[in-house]
Formats: sequence, structure tokens, C-alpha cells
Amino acid sequence: MEAGERISLEQIQLFLNGSEGIRFEGKSRAEIYDWVSQILRQYGYERLGRPAKGVIRAYIVKVTGLSRAQVTRLLRCFVERREVKEKAYRRNRFASRYTQGDIELLAELDEAHETLSGPATQKLLQRALHEFGDQRYERLASISAAHIYNLRKSRRYRHKRVRYEKTRPVQVAIGERRPPKPEGKPGYLRVDTVHQGDQDGVKGVYHINAVDEVTQWQVVGATAQISEAFLLPVLVSMMEQFPFVIRGFHSDNGSEFINRTVAGLLEKLRIEQTKSRPRRSNDNGLAEAKNGAVIRKHMGYGHIGSAHAEAINTFYETHLNPYLNFHRPCGQAELVESEKGKRRRVYRWYATPWEVLRQLPGVAGYLKPELTIDELNETANAESDTQAAHRMQEARRKLFATFQQRRSA
Repeated sequence: MEAGERISLEQIQLFLNGSEGIRFEGKSRAEIYDWVSQILRQYGYERLGRPAKGVIRAYIVKVTGLSRAQVTRLLRCFVERREVKEKAYRRNRFASRYTQGDIELLAELDEAHETLSGPATQKLLQRALHEFGDQRYERLASISAAHIYNLRKSRRYRHKRVRYEKTRPVQVAIGERRPPKPEGKPGYLRVDTVHQGDQDGVKGVYHINAVDEVTQWQVVGATAQISEAFLLPVLVSMMEQFPFVIRGFHSDNGSEFINRTVAGLLEKLRIEQTKSRPRRSNDNGLAEAKNGAVIRKHMGYGHIGSAHAEAINTFYETHLNPYLNFHRPCGQAELVESEKGKRRRVYRWYATPWEVLRQLPGVAGYLKPELTIDELNETANAESDTQAAHRMQEARRKLFATFQQRRSA
């Protein structure tokens, strides 16, 4: 807004009469105040008579869009200070009663007494002055218990008293931190989870991978969520697919397995639960190796929605798990010790998990009561390895086709 060339009061009156139905609005408050100051100086407002002042007042009201009362206040401000200027806002504050030294003194006392409660600290401050005559506590001796907490929140207090605490590990009394000790007996499982990724904030399906340490018998399951309600039925179904009695259950320290629900299930089945030790990355290495060699190889790395969990679980139980255990050879590790005492694993022979199981001494004693060696042999010989692989691959193609149909829909 600019004052422009000065016009007479009569011209201003004509402007007001001719623009009665028109309403003007000003811009920012600073621009309006600056324009009002220019107009009042230009016409020498303080020397004008009453009628002329009325014309100027009406002119300012019309052009700025301010109310008559607000313009009256601006005119009064101009008469007193020779300018119209916005007042800077100043927050009302109470006077500080306690100094920075008092806050430091409180921090020192709290550090010595390990930060007692407000009332207990108030008593200490009173005793410091009245019982021991320390005049430094003269102001703090009258502080209220509630205000002690206010001073403890101040920047000066926090700067004076900085406390560092190490992260305290959470001790969960579920499972024993040690690797399982199968001693050549089947039934000691290594268990891990594989997540099929997120997409646009939507969680993918979770794969549960369980591998027997001695025979490498592997059962894979799928669940929509990793919570106990979804996970428990899948675990029960997976355990039923193992032909031998389960004796051990080893996992990492994830809460999906280290919880009261899973522990209760294993306790009911008389299954020993162990968990990986800290800084021992190989404690669950067998299951983690199978995650890549089996699950990622067959299911890939792309996102698969959790809605497909049931269909994937059916594919695993009907096609993939039988193929893995009866028709897919695995490298069987042997521990070899060098002359220097260094132990390493070598893979000199390959066999399917069923071949390894049936060669174990006393294998019939490890099987579940409802199963026999002849029944398992019949399942293994029902089709050749390549026929089982073709049937599994065809079922996998149909499964992935349903993923594409759902995405396009």
C-alpha cells in the first residue's frame, strides 16, 4: 500500500460518497500501519480541525477495511508517538525465585542421594538448613515437593546431572541357551522363520522351516502372521508330518518361538526347548542354510501376500515336503580333524533324508507308533525322483499362477 499523490479533503469526501457500496481490504498488518502513518503525516492530522479529522478517519476505515474502533486506537497511537507501529508481543512471566546455583545445588544433592522422591528430597533440604546450618539451602528449604520435580526438568539440572545407564538385557526364562545334543538320534529340530517381504506397508507371508539335525528331514509350513494364534496350528501340523518322535526344538531368540504358548505346547509334548547362544552365529546354521537352499530357491524373494498362506501350506504338505524328504539328496556332513586339531565339515556322500533315517541303528524305535518302515518305503517308491520333482514343479506353477490372478484382480 502506498500513500501516492496528496489529494484534497474535498476529493476524499467525494471518494467516500462514491464508494459507499465498495469494501476495501488491506494486506499485511505491517503494510497497513505504515500506510496509515504516511497518510496522517501527509495531512498533518494533529493540526486538522474536527470535521477534517472525521474525513480522514472515514477514509482510513474505508481503504484499510479496519473497524472504526481499531482506527480510533491507531489515531491515538499516532498522536502520542508520531507513528503507528505494531507492538511486539511479550509473554507474561513470573519472576524466577530459584537461581541457577540453587538448581545446581539440588542436582548435587540428588546425585548424592540417588534421586529420592519429592517429599524425601524436601526433608533433606530442610535439614540441610535447619539441622546443619548450611545457608546455601536458604531458598531451597522452603520449596514445595511438587516444584522439586519442575526444577529437575530444567535444562540446567539435566546438564549438571547426566546419567548413563547401560541397556539391560531382558532375561526370558524360556528355553536353555545351548545347542541340542542329539547323539545320533533323530527328532532334534532346528527351526527358523523366513519372511516373504513387505509391499506398500502390507506384510507378506511367513515361512516356518524345521530341519532334523541328524537326518536333515525337513518340513516347511506357512502362516499369515507370526503371532501365536496363527503360528501354533502350523507348528502342530508340521510336527505331525515328521515320521519320528520329536525330542528337541531349537530356535533363535525370536519372540515367535520364545513365548509361553509355544513353551506350553512343547512341555505338553515332552519336547526339550533350547535357543541359540549370544555371539554364536552357527548355533542355528543348519536351518538358516536350508532357508536359502530350499525356501528361497523354490519361493523366490518377491513379495507374496499373507492371504496366500493357506494355499502355500497345502502345497508344502502335499508336494514340497514329500519331495524334499524322499527324493532330494542332501550333503551329509562329516567332521574331520586335522593334524593341528582344527575341525571342519566335509561332504563326501549325498543321500535323501529317508535314506539316512532308515540306515540308523534301531530306526523302528524312533518312528511314531502309527508308522512302519514298510509304509515309508512304499511312499518313497511310489514314483521316481524325477517324477516327484515334475509333479512338485507343476503344482508350484499353478500356485504362483494364483498369485498373479489375485494381483491382477
